[in-house]
Amino acid sequence: MRLLVAVLVLGSVVACGTTSENRPGGPAPSTPCKGADGKYVIGMSQANVAEPYRQRMDDDIRAAAKSVPQFEVRFTDAQQDNSRQVSDVENFLTQQIDLLIISPNEATPLTGVVKKAFDKGIPVIVLDRKVEGDAYTTWIGADNVEIGRQASKYVAEQLLPNGGKIAEIRGLAGSTPAKERGDGFREAIRGRNIEIAVSQDGDWLREKGQEKADAILKSNPDISVIYAHNDPMAEGAYLAARATGRQDALKFIGIDGLPIPSGGLKAVEAGRLSATLIYPTAGKEAIESARKILVDCQQVPKTQTLQTQLITKENAAQVYAKENPGG
Repeated sequence: MRLLVAVLVLGSVVACGTTSENRPGGPAPSTPCKGADGKYVIGMSQANVAEPYRQRMDDDIRAAAKSVPQFEVRFTDAQQDNSRQVSDVENFLTQQIDLLIISPNEATPLTGVVKKAFDKGIPVIVLDRKVEGDAYTTWIGADNVEIGRQASKYVAEQLLPNGGKIAEIRGLAGSTPAKERGDGFREAIRGRNIEIAVSQDGDWLREKGQEKADAILKSNPDISVIYAHNDPMAEGAYLAARATGRQDALKFIGIDGLPIPSGGLKAVEAGRLSATLIYPTAGKEAIESARKILVDCQQVPKTQTLQTQLITKENAAQVYAKENPGG
């Protein structure tokens, strides 16, 4: 009788796809799958909400979770502090959450605690920024190297067809999008008569971007374009240029393209930015993956790459209206 019970239990676990060995993109080892009748607590560990993009990510997760009655989502804000984010995840583990969603502040410092959660049998959905290794259930985000390439191509073909000098304001050092957006840009600009005259870290923040741009403009009067790794830093650079009366002589390009009044779409439409590239928050996709894992007992892909889009003056208003019907 005991043998029969053991066989039945084992069969139910395999049917739910809850071992990492046979479903590398499914739940972590030994994760219970309670199906549609269960109730699930999800921990969402956010790197920081000072960036509008990350606040929008949290908002998108909240909105999507409303359609899954089995879900309760708890949010934390690490405020760009790696040790604080590690502590946030540790606290989630003591709360015995059913699934972890995390957008890491930096890759290396968060890798260990993400692996700890995964090894405990908790499915882990990593958004936007990556961790090292493969101890997670699924990563969801856009291709930042390709985004860098597209930004470079736009600069070379539309802004500086005859060559010139540009400045780069990078994201937070240690975060994977900052490295990848820089790598993709440099890869696509290779062989063109365009020089990255200066590159500074802006940590993804508007105020820091403005501060760095102010110093850059004072020491590099011959630059023509500022390429920022996100829209807030690009807007900060625009403000720095406007303070010296150079806003019309320079071109600014960012990344994110948030469909909110203060976002990149409106900045392009208003002419402050020449272009931006859409970087989806993955909030909706995260909840859909959580539903498949916990409620439907399904496997999800190890990598889920979302699409981007170049936004210029020609399509900014149209895309904004599409993302905000009736708004």
